Amino acid sequence: MILLSVFFTLGVWLLQQQAMLPESIWGWVPALLAPALLLPHHARWQRVARNLLLALFACSLGFFYAAFIAQQRLADSLPAEWQGKDIEVIGIVAELPRQHAGGLSFAFDVEKVLTPEAHVPPHVLLSTYDNEGDAPLPLHAGERWQFSLRLKQPHGSSNPHGFDFESWMLENQLRASGYVRADESNKRLNEMVNSPNYLIERMRETVRTHFQKVLGDAPYTGVLAALTIGDQSSISASQWQVFTRTGVNHLMSISGLHITMLAGFAFALVYRAWKQSVRLTLRLPARKAAAVVGLIVALAYTLLSGFSVPAQRTVYMLGTVAFALFLSRSVAASQILAAALLVVLLLDPWAVLSPGFWLSFGAVGLILYVSANRIGRPHWLVEYSRVQWAMTIGLIPPLLAMFQQISVVSPLANAFAIPLVEFVVVPITLLGALIPFDWILHLAHFSMRICMVALEWLNQLPDAVWTQHAPPVWTIILGMVGVLWCLLPRGFPSRWLGLLMSLPMFLILPTPPPEGALHMVVFDVGQGLSVIAQTHDHALLYDTGPGYSEDANSGNRILIPSLRAQGIADLDELILTHDDTDHTGGALSVMQAMPIGLLSSSLPEDSPILLQSHNHQRCIDGQNWDWDGVHFEILHPARDSYAIEKVSKNNRGCTLKVSTGKNSVLLAADIEKKSEERLLELHPEKLPATMLIVPHHGSKTSSTQPFVDAVHPHYAVFTAGYRNKFGHPKPEVVERYRIAGSELLRSDVDGAIIVDMDTENFIVERYRKTHVRYWTHVIAGLP
Repeated sequence: MILLSVFFTLGVWLLQQQAMLPESIWGWVPALLAPALLLPHHARWQRVARNLLLALFACSLGFFYAAFIAQQRLADSLPAEWQGKDIEVIGIVAELPRQHAGGLSFAFDVEKVLTPEAHVPPHVLLSTYDNEGDAPLPLHAGERWQFSLRLKQPHGSSNPHGFDFESWMLENQLRASGYVRADESNKRLNEMVNSPNYLIERMRETVRTHFQKVLGDAPYTGVLAALTIGDQSSISASQWQVFTRTGVNHLMSISGLHITMLAGFAFALVYRAWKQSVRLTLRLPARKAAAVVGLIVALAYTLLSGFSVPAQRTVYMLGTVAFALFLSRSVAASQILAAALLVVLLLDPWAVLSPGFWLSFGAVGLILYVSANRIGRPHWLVEYSRVQWAMTIGLIPPLLAMFQQISVVSPLANAFAIPLVEFVVVPITLLGALIPFDWILHLAHFSMRICMVALEWLNQLPDAVWTQHAPPVWTIILGMVGVLWCLLPRGFPSRWLGLLMSLPMFLILPTPPPEGALHMVVFDVGQGLSVIAQTHDHALLYDTGPGYSEDANSGNRILIPSLRAQGIADLDELILTHDDTDHTGGALSVMQAMPIGLLSSSLPEDSPILLQSHNHQRCIDGQNWDWDGVHFEILHPARDSYAIEKVSKNNRGCTLKVSTGKNSVLLAADIEKKSEERLLELHPEKLPATMLIVPHHGSKTSSTQPFVDAVHPHYAVFTAGYRNKFGHPKPEVVERYRIAGSELLRSDVDGAIIVDMDTENFIVERYRKTHVRYWTHVIAGLP
């Protein structure tokens, strides 16, 4: 079972790395290897050969099984011609609606399409937006509605070390996203659709509403909701930051610890009560009855919590244990874990793309590694300390690989948070959800407050979190081997060598550009702009992209993770070109996350961003400097433009040229016709560039013909969001650059644009094209 599960997982993972799905004819490969199961295995060489063939069989089976499931899911999608068009549908609100900045978001099951000839996938992700003067739609889980929709195919940003929204949509069977139009045809058709899935979602929503009614605006209401129904969106961004920095974020979702604790409590209660009755015991042994009840309780809690991967893993493991007890069989813990791994991937082959999958199974594997098959039974406190030590060092390699950070205070935080949350907060909260006494929930909130006081104190400690670059793959593998070597039982020689094996993860740094060279990334931030320019010893960030909601922006969602993974821990300069939120939306997040040497901008003096800066200067034509053989120069705006009120903020955008030898990049912010005319008049000799970040995302207010002719870029980069409401880039503007002979690059089509240039070479990488997966959205009919 262990061999089959591990190599089945490997096969599934390999499929998820493919740029295209294999031809169906190759699906017969596992069948050809199946006879390996029947091979004799008496001699040693026979066992080795049989195991090798079994591993190959399991790997190919996982690969082609995942391919088959992917083909089925990709088969039903929104036709490109129906994107952005009004479509009338009837369907069911499939989950509890979640609040976002402007309304609600929720999954919707489409039952019927009313618009003639239109086709809509059966499961879509929708949002509503509250318009002034209109009452928000009173949506609840399980209701049947008629909606007027506008949809688009799944499309997310594509950046180094970024979140893959498109794979998340595919995993959750959501084949289109969009919004509900403000239309008179929107109406509720049924208060409740009686289906088990929808009844569970309505129950989850009822629990959340009850918590909000009882606790109101109490600070940890969302945390209690997350611990009960798995609604992690109820937890604020600041609270998530505390949980992440202290290493207890695993406790704030429905984890295996919560489910095991609850199932164990039910098992003990039923076992004790069942034994009191001779009649019941004769009909069914108390241990078997208790195992069944414990499994039912675990399954009920998992369904209530939203059926996440860690919760699934625990239920499948408990199910295997209960099944073995019922059959009076003894099953090794490793076999149980392997069976759970197999079931999770059979139900969800995309789980291998989730950090939670690896951390969840890895944590349980570490517990078994340090506790199973050991001689003697240590004191419970010694065993608990051993497990905590294993968790502390054992998860370092995957945490550095996936998040580039580890909590230094995690051992101390978990030492008190685990017992407090597991044995006090969770039981009381669940009791408050079942029993209609308000004081129970207030007691649970008080208990959580005590926990948060300690966690916030730890969070304020200097260097509470270690952050670094993304380690090379070989150092992660070596580090994992080293960790396992360190955790070997006492008596094994030279366990300290395991620590040496872990050092390369920390010491092997990303190679910076050489002297006289530049590494630049034009990020795919949607409708906005952000560019990082890195020389041998310096880094400059040009704009910070848009804000998406109150808590989410391109700074904390895209820039910080990517910069950290690239090994950029601080910025020598941050340039904010002008006061538009699609250029400054992520600024505060970036400024809070890393030191900034100098802030240059054209922002007004009363800007909240400037209040957070201790070293600010205005962008002024003529400013120039050299870093490591690379020349930087501000070409716009003029000093006197700040005194002229009628100059628009776009025409005050900081325009930067970066040069090394014969190659250069011109970054033109959102400047418009008047600014282009000024540049043509004052700096005609400085405008020619190898690459141009096209002004104002390709708006028709910019890129006049004289400006295009003067710059004459070999590459023209349009930074625009997919199907943005402004229609950027405008077709006539695109055509100007095409006629000029420029190679056209678009962030919505190509993802992040990565440039490596020196005095002779200019190398361009389109991230979406070089890191394509079979689910990657391809925009047809565009350059």
